[in-house]
Formats: sequence, structure tokens, C-alpha cells
Amino acid sequence: MNRSLLLTLCAGLSCLLGGIASVRAAEPPNIVMILGDDQAWTDYGFMGHPEIKTPHLDRLASQSACFTQGYVPSSLCRPSLACLLTGLYTHQHKISGNDPPKGTDRNEMLRHVKRLPMIPKWLGEHGYSSFQSGKWWEGAPAEGGFTAAMSHGDPARGGRHGDVGLKIGREGMQPVFDFIDGAKGRPFFLWYAPMLPHTPHNPPERLLAKHQRDGKTLPVAKYHAMCEWFDETVGELLVHLEKSGLANNTLVVFSCDNGWIQQPNGNLFAPKSKKSPYDGGLRTPILVKWPGHIEPARYETLVSSIDIAPTILAAAGVTPKEPLPGLDLARIAANGGKSKRTALFGATFHHDVADIDQPAASLEFRWCRSENWKLIQPHGPGAVELYDVQADPLEVKNLAEQHPATVTQLQQQIERWWSVPR
Repeated sequence: MNRSLLLTLCAGLSCLLGGIASVRAAEPPNIVMILGDDQAWTDYGFMGHPEIKTPHLDRLASQSACFTQGYVPSSLCRPSLACLLTGLYTHQHKISGNDPPKGTDRNEMLRHVKRLPMIPKWLGEHGYSSFQSGKWWEGAPAEGGFTAAMSHGDPARGGRHGDVGLKIGREGMQPVFDFIDGAKGRPFFLWYAPMLPHTPHNPPERLLAKHQRDGKTLPVAKYHAMCEWFDETVGELLVHLEKSGLANNTLVVFSCDNGWIQQPNGNLFAPKSKKSPYDGGLRTPILVKWPGHIEPARYETLVSSIDIAPTILAAAGVTPKEPLPGLDLARIAANGGKSKRTALFGATFHHDVADIDQPAASLEFRWCRSENWKLIQPHGPGAVELYDVQADPLEVKNLAEQHPATVTQLQQQIERWWSVPR
């Protein structure tokens, strides 16, 4: 064959293949949201736990932009998940607690999910199918925009926070696999929020036996085993994506809804964890994996689960009609972990809602994290607390009296944040 003709053909083939690659790169990614449930930020292999083994999450962390200093705005599951789904803070979306005021029909609590934009709704408007599995507090998953679901969400049939959808993970992964396999080329959003390692702490005996040693109490051994069980289910999901040939065009995001510190001699959580304004309840690693778009790296940048919605929407090419307060984590990663943000904010509320439309009626604490400082501002009587969480990660030594100027500055930031309307 004539050499010039051969070169011309090769160039044409190269352009063709390059065009195909470019089209494929421009395709909207599949999106998988993985949510842990009641797990301390320390309790992963990649976060340095000496005994809990999480090889699948460790591998995911090594392939991700791994933000080790992530937070949730509120340390109770329903408001925390609503922050993630809406990209709004609790006082903006108004979903502040798990249960309604006494004597109030639970269906009354669903009016906010019906009015709010949420990730599945946004994505559905752009051709995505979506599947709910695991935790879901907001009635029928279709109200949140899901096109398919495990949960029925009927309060009259026990649909408080996931009903039959809570079987996922504990009783296998097949419903999730069926949804992935049925997508058949259409972009999808998967909500995998198993109630793991959440109570009941009933791990497989093979995992419990590993941890019933070295003087561990039974409650601690069970909790550690539950963390490993959750990791195994994450591994099953990620392997299925790889075997299906979907991993390279899938954005995977991981977070936990809130923290948990296991009481050594009982099934309850420690006071400075779930429901509290302390890092034991608020802090979580946040992982974002997107092959070809996000370079794996580990960052200590302050981020929040409030950033997950804008990250997902940006990846899918979706622009919300109203701007969201969070940041695109992919952009932060592309900028070497640098962010324009100077502080994180959040608030904790009573478990039971006092007023469905007025979150402030249930408010307990507001908090701010800026650089190494963490301020906790009680709503009403109580002492202001200031901690250097880098030097004092367990938040033991209150430094408010020693640093009054810092207290005042962070209080002013909290007031400005709280006053932003929606």
C-alpha cells in the first residue's frame, strides 16, 4: 500500500477513534451514592483504625479525592440526609428531626420533600433513572424523584425510615444489582444507604468472632464487626460495577450520615457522638471517585456533605435554578485541594420536631469550624464552647475564656450564615 495513503488512513482512523472517545467522555456519568449509617470518622482502615478492617473502602479511598476532614451539617440521620439530597442547610430545607410533634400525623412532615428540589428530581429532568435502597425518611421515594425504589414509604404500613428497603446489605444486594443491570445504557443514580453499621448490631458470627478478643466488650466487638460487614457490601457493589463494565463512567461518592461512638457496656452511643454538636457526631470522611476526571489524592481541606449535591449536579451537567451554598468537590480536587471556603457551619436539633415549618423551634446548638477552631453555640442558656480540634480532637478542653476574640468572630460568622434566606 502507498505509504502516504496508509498515513492518511491511519490519521483518519485516529480522528474517528478520538471523536468516539470524546463523545464517550462527554456522556453523563452514572452516579452511585454510598452512605454509611452511624459510624465514627475514625472507624475505617484508611482513617487509621488499628483493628477495624475496611479493605474495600480503603481501595475506594485510594482511587478517590479523599477528604479526611468532612462534616455533615446535622448529626441526626433525617436532617443530615435531607441536607445531602437538597444541597441546603437544615434551617433552609426545614427537615429538622426524625419524628413529628406528638399527636401529629407523620404525613404532615412530608410537605417539605414535596416542595424541594432534590438530587433525583434534578437528575430525572435530565434523563436519569434512579433507584432508592436503604434509608429513606420522606414517604414514598417517588416524592423525592426516584423512578424506582425498594421502600414503599407508607407510614400506615410501617414506612417510617425505609421499611423493606432496609433489607439491602443485610439480606443481600440483588435489588441494587438488578437496577444496575436493567439500566441498559441509560444514565442512572443509585442511592445505596443501607442501615449499616447502624443498630441492631447483629453481625455475622464469622466477623464477630474476629473481634471477641483482647478484652473487648461484646457491644464494642459487635460494632466493630458491623463496620466490617458494611465494608463487605460496599465491595460487592463496586465489584459489580467493574464486572458490568460501568466503573470507568461512574461517579462514586461516599459519606456517612452521622457519627457514632460505641458505649463499652451497652448498645447506646456516647454523648459526644450521634445527635451532638461534637466531631464524634458530625465528622465523616467524604470520598469522590470519577476515573479520568478526578485524580486520586488525600486532602485535609474542610468540606461538607452540603457539597455533595453541587458535585453530582456539576458532573451530570445540571445547573439548578437557584444557586446552592455548597461547593463542587471535583473543582476543589482539580485545584489541588484548595478552596475559597473559610468556615463550615451546621446546627443540631431535637430528635422530635417541635414545629414542622419552623426549625428554630427545635434548635439545640449551632456550630462553626474554621481552620483549627470549632465553636459550639448553645441555643438559649449554656456555655459557649471553643476547641482547638487539631490539638484536641476529642473536644475536651474548652478554650472559650482564653480566646474571647475568636469566640466573638466565630459567633458573628454563625449569625451571618444563619440569616441567609432560602
